[in-house]
This record gives sequence, C-alpha cells and structure tokens, in this order.
Amino acid sequence: MTDAPQTPEWPRPYWQPGTDEDALLQFFVFGKFDPHELVIPARRYGSPGLPAGVDLKRFQNLELRKWEGYPLSGTLGEIMREDAPEAYEQARTAPEVLVVRGQLKDGPSLDYLRDTLGVLAALLDIGGRAILDPQIMGLFDADAWRARYLVPGGAPPRNHVLILRSDEPGGDRSWVHTRGLRKFGRPDLSFRQIPAHELDRAGVLCEKLVEMQALGTRFAAGQALEVEGMQQALVAQPGGSLDDPEFNNRHVEFRWPF
Repeated sequence: MTDAPQTPEWPRPYWQPGTDEDALLQFFVFGKFDPHELVIPARRYGSPGLPAGVDLKRFQNLELRKWEGYPLSGTLGEIMREDAPEAYEQARTAPEVLVVRGQLKDGPSLDYLRDTLGVLAALLDIGGRAILDPQIMGLFDADAWRARYLVPGGAPPRNHVLILRSDEPGGDRSWVHTRGLRKFGRPDLSFRQIPAHELDRAGVLCEKLVEMQALGTRFAAGQALEVEGMQQALVAQPGGSLDDPEFNNRHVEFRWPF
C-alpha cells in the first residue's frame, strides 16, 4: 500500500459545546516489533500519528503479565479465550505489547479516533499480531481487525460499540445495553424491561442512538424520546459512574413502557 494523503475530517454534526465529558481510548497491540526503533507508517492510513493526549508505551509481554490489570487474565481473559481462541493464543505468545491509551476533551470532531485507528492499522504492518479493545471486550487478529475498522470513509460507530442482551431478573423481559461509547465521550445506553416482541425494535433503536451519540448528541435528565410506533415516549435517566463494571462508563437508562 502506498502513502496516501490525509483522509477527510470526521465531523460530529450533532455536537454542542460546553460539556466536561472526556473520551477514553485504550488498546493493547500484541506482537513482535523492531527491537531498536518503532517507525510507524501511519500516513499510509491517512493519520499524522497519535493525537495529543494519546500515548504509546512498549512492554515485554512477560513483564506486563505481572500487572494486576493484565487484560488476558481474569474474567476478561476468559472471555477472550472463549470468543477468539486463535487471536488469544497469538496475543498470549507474542513477545511484546504496545499499550495505546489516552483521555481527550470532548470536541466537534472525531479526528482523534481516525488518527488513532490509522496508527493501530500501521502497527499491524510492522509486527502487530492482535489488537485488544477492552472497552468492548473484543480481541481481533490482524485480518479481523482490518475487516472491521479499515472501512472506506471510516467504520460506522456501531463497529466501535458492543451491544449486549440479558434477561431481566424475575421475569420474561430483557435488558439491552452497550459498552464502548466512552470512546466518544458519551455515556453508554441501557434499555430496561423490554418485552420479547419488542426486542427487534429495541435493537434498531439502540443502534440509532449509538450513532447519534457518537456524532455528538447527549440526553438530558427527563428528556422524552419519541419512538415511531410507540404510544408512550421513553424518558432519559442519566446515572452511573465511570467505574460501573457493567459499562466501564456512565450510562443513560430508558425503561420500556408496560
């Protein structure tokens, strides 16, 4: 692949100024890299390099494994082992880990994400074998990562977010919620008490709101959300905290009407 000019801006048409929300990016790149100097060909992916506020740190895998938060151990590691066994083995046996992490102020563009993804793509060209995104509990080998994120014009927001469904306790209704919207400086979404016949509608709505939030929308407490085909509006209830284990983020909850 030859060097290419910088890709177009990734604007956020629904963004409004005046928030104190931060975006968090965190990725682990497992592989074997040049032992002397990392020369990252990010320009070929339209990236000038990591944006201000996002850093890259290099570790030996054996040393990082001693860290209490090592992502291939514990519950997250078990999920990775079951969901992506081949990528897990590539990551486990890789000699090095590059940790890409940063916190950025909320703003009117997603260029920070575009530029970071360009660096990640370039790292796969110079020895990266697998990339872990702990915010969506996703581990990808090089081919799977390229297929998901190297999309002309940029991968849709849905690709950056995990949408989960689980049973509500004590009944036959479902809970649909997301992980990963912290990358966009937005709370994750939670839809409670969804009846079985409304699950498809809830899924479509969840994807739509993921995109709206990624492009800058935010929901105020008590804000009514009119949904086509529903007689009663859903009402936004922001809450939670950044260390909530269900989301690793704050969230906005909507309860399905009975």
